[in-house]
Amino acid sequence: MANYTASDVKELREKSGAGMMDCKGALDEANGDIEKAFEFLRLKGLKGVSKREGRTTSNGLIVSRVGDGAGVLVELACETDFVAKAENFVTLADQVADAIAAAGAKNVEDGLKATHDGKTVADLIVDKAAIMGEKVELRKVEVISAAGIDAYMHRTSRDLPPQVGVLLGFDGADIETAHDIAVHIAAFSPTYLSREDVPAEIVAKEREIAAETARNEGKPEAALEKIVEGRVTGFFKETCLLDQAFAKDNKQSVAQVAKTAGLTVTGFLRLRVGV
Repeated sequence: MANYTASDVKELREKSGAGMMDCKGALDEANGDIEKAFEFLRLKGLKGVSKREGRTTSNGLIVSRVGDGAGVLVELACETDFVAKAENFVTLADQVADAIAAAGAKNVEDGLKATHDGKTVADLIVDKAAIMGEKVELRKVEVISAAGIDAYMHRTSRDLPPQVGVLLGFDGADIETAHDIAVHIAAFSPTYLSREDVPAEIVAKEREIAAETARNEGKPEAALEKIVEGRVTGFFKETCLLDQAFAKDNKQSVAQVAKTAGLTVTGFLRLRVGV
C-alpha cells in the first residue's frame, strides 16, 4: 500500500518539474519522504544526462534583467511545455538571469561561466535538469546598452511563462510610448531598426527579386525602376522597425510616433522561444 497521497505526488511534481510516474516511483523508493524522493530524482537524473543530449528543446521561456544603462534577454530552453511552466524551471531561469546580469555576460559561453551561490550556471542547469528529467539548455543571451531601456515580456499562452521578450533602447522621457513601441516589436517582429541598418547585399537582392518579378509579370521596362523602388520600400516597411506602421495607429510609422513623443529609438532586442 502506498505510503503517500495524491497531494504528495502533486507537491513533488511542482517542486521538481518531473513527470507523474517518475514522482510516484521516487516516493516509492523514499517511503513517502518528499525530500528524499526529490534527491532520488536528482541522482537518477544525473545518470541520464548524456542520454538526453540529442533531444530537441523546443519549449522554454524568456526572462529579462534591466539595470543602469544595460539590459539582457535570456532564453532558457527545455523539451516540454509541462517543464517550461513548472515552478522549479521558472526559478532556475530567474537564477540564471540574475547570475548572467551580475557577471555582465554578453553571450552564452560567458553566461554559462557566471556563478550563482557558488555554482556556475552550467553546473546549476545540469543539476536542475537532472531533477526535471529533461534536457535543459541556455540557448541565447543577448544584451543592449542605452540611456533608457523598456522591457516587455509576452505570454503566448496564459498557462505558460513568457515566450517572447523585448528590450527597447531609447533616449527620451516618454516611458509610456516607449513601452507601446516595445509591445509593437513583440507583435510585428522587425528585423532591423532602420533601413540604414539593412546590409547592402540584402537590399541589392531585394531589388533583383523585385525587378525579375516585375518582368515576369509583363511590366513595361520603362516602369521597372519605379516599381522596384516601390517594392523595396515595401520590404523596408515590413522589416525595419522605424518604417513599420505603428500597431496602435497604423496611419503613422513608428518613427513618426517616436518623434512626436520626443523619443529617439536607439536599438532593440527581440527573442522568441525556439526561434
